[in-house]
Amino acid sequence: MKPVLIIAEAGVNHNGSYEMACQMAVAAKKAGADIVKYQTAVPELVMSNKAPKAEYQKQTTGAEESQLEMAKKIHLPITDYRNLKEYCENQVGIKFLSTPFDHPSIEILHEIGMDCFKIPSGEITNKRFLERIGSFGLEVILSTGMSELSEIERALNTLVKSGTNFDQITVLQCTSQYPCPYEDINLKAMQTIQKAFGCHVGLSDHSVGIEVSIAAVAMGASLIEKHFTLDKNMIGPDHLASLSPDELGQMIRSIRNVELALGDGIKTARESEKPNILVGRKSIHAVKAMAAGSTIEFDDLIMKRPSDGISPYDEALIIGRTLKVDIEADHQFRLEDFQ
Repeated sequence: MKPVLIIAEAGVNHNGSYEMACQMAVAAKKAGADIVKYQTAVPELVMSNKAPKAEYQKQTTGAEESQLEMAKKIHLPITDYRNLKEYCENQVGIKFLSTPFDHPSIEILHEIGMDCFKIPSGEITNKRFLERIGSFGLEVILSTGMSELSEIERALNTLVKSGTNFDQITVLQCTSQYPCPYEDINLKAMQTIQKAFGCHVGLSDHSVGIEVSIAAVAMGASLIEKHFTLDKNMIGPDHLASLSPDELGQMIRSIRNVELALGDGIKTARESEKPNILVGRKSIHAVKAMAAGSTIEFDDLIMKRPSDGISPYDEALIIGRTLKVDIEADHQFRLEDFQ
């Protein structure tokens, strides 16, 4: 089984600073993430000047400016992503990924050699967007916030029809709220998606804390995406719903431990517990001292540790038999004790 792929979502938590974006790559690598992911957009092509802010954006960045004005402040120029990819992969040693939100962003990311595309939840109904990404025939990660099963199915069909192999697609359960209330995370929907389409599944986790992502791994997620930030106190839409670098590291270590704990599913004694069979199980012992010539009855037997004598399941082998030796109370019976 492949290890769970863990994406440290930097998103726009660099607040438009290339230097901070680089620092986030270093922090993601140190925490143990497989991938550091950003968001690439030309804000004027993503939203109109009349697009309202989401409530969580108003709460974190104020209601005075528009969504477009906010986005202009926190996005890097798309010309920065070539250098950022080079820095992540060649200087830091962590895989680079960025989510496009418009067609020029798709093209620049394809041009610089990104070999996997993340489709954000808001684009699941954007047919032209899906068709262009599908045409590359690359790995695709599809987030499904705000969507119905029928919309997921339509998006999958569009990607496959456009040229993407179905086995290259991972579908993420996602709830598009920041931070997401626990009661709206709906982890079981991840399993519903897997059952409905037979696809690879994972979780894009917008909850506070690390436990939901850990639980998702135990439920079969093959990919976890989680926002992180260098400073939760910074101004910006996603910082409050993000992990600190230390929390990200703790989450990743916990996920790796859960992966080990899941095991192979074969129920048998594990190597670490085999020595405890002797001291943890029981064998047949004598309740009282008995003389040679005595006949063993049911009430003469007691089951005690250790287990290297006659198994309790084999009591029929000695009940009714005659002792050929004297025994003390607590004696561990052996077949050679009997005539």
